[in-house]
Amino acid sequence: MINNITYYNDETTLIPAEQIGGKVGEVTYMLNEHACTDHVTKNGDAAFLPIGTVVYELKGYKAHYRVVANNKIYEVKENPDAKTMGDLLDIEGKVEKVSLESGNDGSTIGDFPQEAASEFMNELLPLQYVGFDEVYKKAKHDTGIFLRVHLQDGTSFRMVYYPKANAFTAGAFGTEKLKSLIVSQRKEIKAAAGL
Repeated sequence: MINNITYYNDETTLIPAEQIGGKVGEVTYMLNEHACTDHVTKNGDAAFLPIGTVVYELKGYKAHYRVVANNKIYEVKENPDAKTMGDLLDIEGKVEKVSLESGNDGSTIGDFPQEAASEFMNELLPLQYVGFDEVYKKAKHDTGIFLRVHLQDGTSFRMVYYPKANAFTAGAFGTEKLKSLIVSQRKEIKAAAGL
């Protein structure tokens, strides 16, 4: 946690030195094997990074979205200052494509057509950010649709969409237009893949 923002590591790709920006913080406490069950996470805490690990900006992204520690990307999980998904995710104008993934093994089933991917992003970014806990209350018994958002720098991240709750694990409830788009694209992509 840095500046009240909680991050997680989802990628194993090592970031080259030229993509690492200025220092944004440092790990002051490692939770693993040290924190008690009633520990309240605070700035400088990290689950597995050792004390003294420096956290840097990732060039091309705002630090509230992505940072680098030990040459690995850490992406926002929770940001109490975000009002919209666009505030949470610094991806506007950076998306290359959107894919449908298998919920079984994470393999790519197929890609949204470019027009549908653009419409997806136009609908997603203005959504009100409510956080994972609010979404979980309504989506906990729902079966998710696994999406992967591919960025222009070659990195990507997974989003899970719950159609019954019309919600994203990233912390937002969707619009009916967005729900219709995702469900129809899933159907078309799976049909084209023979699934």
